[in-house]
Amino acid sequence: MKKSVKIIIGIVLVVLLLFVLKYFKDSNSEAVVDYKVEEPFHTSIDRKVVATGKLNPEEEIELKPQVSGIVDEILVEEGDIVRKGDLIAKIRVVPNEQSLVSARSRIKTAQLSKDNAQVLFNRNKALFEKGVISKQDFENSELSLNQANENLAQAQNDYQIIRQGSLSGGSSANTNIIAQIPGTILQIPVREGDQVIQSNNFNAGTTIATIADMSKMIFEGKVDEAEVGKIDEGIDIKVILGAINEKEFPAKLTFVAPKGVEESGAVQFTIKADVTVEPSTKIRAGYSANAEIEIESKDSVLVIKESLLQFNRITEEPFVEIQQEDGKFKKVDVETGISDGINIEILEGVKEGDKIKVWNKAKEDNNDDED
Repeated sequence: MKKSVKIIIGIVLVVLLLFVLKYFKDSNSEAVVDYKVEEPFHTSIDRKVVATGKLNPEEEIELKPQVSGIVDEILVEEGDIVRKGDLIAKIRVVPNEQSLVSARSRIKTAQLSKDNAQVLFNRNKALFEKGVISKQDFENSELSLNQANENLAQAQNDYQIIRQGSLSGGSSANTNIIAQIPGTILQIPVREGDQVIQSNNFNAGTTIATIADMSKMIFEGKVDEAEVGKIDEGIDIKVILGAINEKEFPAKLTFVAPKGVEESGAVQFTIKADVTVEPSTKIRAGYSANAEIEIESKDSVLVIKESLLQFNRITEEPFVEIQQEDGKFKKVDVETGISDGINIEILEGVKEGDKIKVWNKAKEDNNDDED
């Protein structure tokens, strides 16, 4: 019995030994992992800040009525080009019944006062001519008559304004909506027959039309707080419109907000820039745009691709792995400069001609796929 147990144990030990020997043999026979390498090169680096925003007209106004009523006629369409003083729309006044009754009552009262003043004037005139009353009494009655005539005329004018919205009905009438600046009609939010409210101290009023000068455009965008301290007003920037085949327009930064606004956990600062637009280019208000602001630039510097950098997990300092003559790689700490997001400047640690390890190793199956 003891002999059979020894035999079994011996067989198990032999099997285990064979398994261990096979494992080491397979491990030693594995192919050496091959890594790609890249060399540093010289190029120019431009460090830029990109601000997202919109292109809007510098001058844009809303036309509002001076009287309440109903839109009687609209003489323009969206997209039309108008000059200053052109007639945009006409408003038909719908008078308030109570205001009309009050205005008529004031006319009757003023008429009665005028008739009475006329009678007194005629009487005093006859008495003055006979020398019964003094000249001052006669002049007082004449003054009362003139005042009564003025009050009557004022009451009649008030009634006319309440009923029609104006006295003359000409081009300067309150019922006429006139273009205050030359430009393009961007929007007409009302239609004929719509009721509108006049603009006053208590109400902004109904917008009849929006006009803008499309020859003067500005870029309005936002910059993150981490970048706003690196830009200054007055510098030249580029504005890119995606809607016009990524067309670039020169611009000059004119405003950087002194106070930021928190949006989605990040503080954003508003910037504005005057954009130079060619007359032949048709620009529409509200185009989405990106502004590229160059904050630092260097010519012909030694760089590597930023993806080649690795970082020490403890010190978080950057390093690269450089291939030695025996094919092995050596870790070398590097000092970096500016980056454009793709290439990064190398100040120290790497020289021209060094072969830097691409640390995302090229697996054999990936190579097969490429073939």
